[in-house]
Amino acid sequence: MADSFIIAIDFGTSYSGYAFSMTPRDKDINPHLQTWGDEVALETPKTPTCILFDEQERFLSFGYEAKVAYVRMRGEEAQNKFFFECFKMALYHKKLNSNLTIKAANGKTMKALKVFTEALRYLKDHALRTINRTSGREFIASDFNWVLTVPAIWDPAAKQFMRKAATQAGIVTQGNETKLLIALEPEAASVWCKKLPAEGFIAENQGEETLEHSVGTQYIVVDCGGGTVDITVHEVLDGGTVKELHKACGTDMGGQTVDRKFKELLQEIFCDDVWNEYERQYPGEVQKIMYDFTLFKKKDQDIEISCPFNLGKLAQEVKDVEKFFERVDGASWSDGSIQITKDKLRSFFTESLASISDSVKEILRTGLNIDYILLVGGYAESEILHRHVIDQFGGQCKVRCPLRAQEAIVKGAVMFGRNPELVASRKSAYTYGLAVRNRFDESKHRVDKKYTNNDGVWCDDIFWKLVALDEDVGWDETRDHTLRSTQSDSKDMKFSFYSTEKLNPQYVDEDGLDKIGSFVVDMPDTTQGLKRQVKLNIRFGFTEMTATATDMDSGCKQSIELDFMRKV
Repeated sequence: MADSFIIAIDFGTSYSGYAFSMTPRDKDINPHLQTWGDEVALETPKTPTCILFDEQERFLSFGYEAKVAYVRMRGEEAQNKFFFECFKMALYHKKLNSNLTIKAANGKTMKALKVFTEALRYLKDHALRTINRTSGREFIASDFNWVLTVPAIWDPAAKQFMRKAATQAGIVTQGNETKLLIALEPEAASVWCKKLPAEGFIAENQGEETLEHSVGTQYIVVDCGGGTVDITVHEVLDGGTVKELHKACGTDMGGQTVDRKFKELLQEIFCDDVWNEYERQYPGEVQKIMYDFTLFKKKDQDIEISCPFNLGKLAQEVKDVEKFFERVDGASWSDGSIQITKDKLRSFFTESLASISDSVKEILRTGLNIDYILLVGGYAESEILHRHVIDQFGGQCKVRCPLRAQEAIVKGAVMFGRNPELVASRKSAYTYGLAVRNRFDESKHRVDKKYTNNDGVWCDDIFWKLVALDEDVGWDETRDHTLRSTQSDSKDMKFSFYSTEKLNPQYVDEDGLDKIGSFVVDMPDTTQGLKRQVKLNIRFGFTEMTATATDMDSGCKQSIELDFMRKV
């Protein structure tokens, strides 16, 4: 029964949360979603992804609790604490290693792995306390299968970094890693949305059957998060499973892009270093303003934000507050409030919406027969975004958004944890291969790769492809290959693995190839010379690959989980 106990953590850029299920395998799964916000008199499906540490880098609080505590701090107290928010994007397009550092609100840095680990530890402990309190039992982490969501456009190193943080957080233990599944956010949302009836979407299409029962239907999932906009394309197969039709794509132009434009407006209004000084002296109050804006930006209307006393006071010391607004379009001062017009608010979205449109257009140009565009994620709850996508693409396909778009990912992740084979195949994001030696052929091999041993003339460092970029790879698929020794008296064989975005590299030392692992397998019996064979088995997991080589004569075996994180 324990294998049906699932906890899924949606670790978002702006907001995070979890859902769980303890439903027996023989019954339909119904994820239970944890709600948050007692500290701020709210009830929300997720809590802000922010975390607070003391001066000695000891964990203090997470989520609303951390945000409220930091907002209430004044001056030196706030400057001494390590407050991180939206730190997930630190893993995007970075050369990752365990010593990567990220900057806190006070300008000081901490190791990213510690920040991520403590955030995941908090969510793990909170989930277990909730379940134990409601069930009257004493569960521990190992009683559950865990799912952790990540953006589809993250590279393997970032996904591996999250697995390492989850392991250090005690979600799983060494040797028990199979109880943690890394799920791609738009795939998790897809799993949830394809089961929803028509009335489960904002734009209802009465009479239509669920996507799950519409075999052959092709749809785009646009996961609109705070940091990234993740896009994937699925086709429904017999039995309700899906296959990926297009390699996951997207941008880092999520909802935070809109927030950033709003903050730039405040800097433009409160010039003469007023805003910068306000940020230095009252970082907690800045958090409050930005949080208020995340609520306002969901609507397509004029907005009015109360100006904090301390901001007004700093401005008044320079000149009358009204004068700061004289040369700023789309903003005005009204009796202690900052007013922003609807058109100005829409302008904050321009860059983000353009990037979403470009990504969707690129997919539609491939000739796929797309029936639906599904909008999910917290940013998808914006009326401006929703209307833009309908205006752009509503004539080509139906645009649908679940009633609670922010919940789709975490609820789908629970279902995905129960049945990971729901996504039958994916497009490989990279070309993978290993270094081999072949007989030297002067008509096609580089002269600098030529070398000679007692068994002849060989070409070294040839890239031998295991899987190609954009190739379909099945869930948990394994592939077997056979290699022969290139030195009759050698007592071992070295395997070195590489990844690249190139389709057909020739040699492993070309630009754009990254070494992701190596090992040596013993071949103690040299009797068969060059006829000796090693069987190589490659297992394509979800976010990792495992290679196992076996000497066919002796049975000597060596395995490795290929490592995408950079060494330091």
